[in-house]
Amino acid sequence: MATDALKNELIENDSDFRQLHEQHQKLEEKLEGLYSRSLLSQEDEIELKRIKHEKLRLKDQMLFKMRQHESARATA
Repeated sequence: MATDALKNELIENDSDFRQLHEQHQKLEEKLEGLYSRSLLSQEDEIELKRIKHEKLRLKDQMLFKMRQHESARATA
């Protein structure tokens, strides 16, 4: 729960974090659209992999910012 609270705090107060979160959410919506198809073309499969990779990159960036924020709090 503390992680969710920190995430929500950063979404509200950190524009960079909010932008990362919004990009992550948009990619999640694209993934859901691809997953809703009954059959994926080769191009869809490539796009699926690209989206997953980009989503993971954004998630890593968000986690890094969360750790930085927690670390700054601990030393303050």
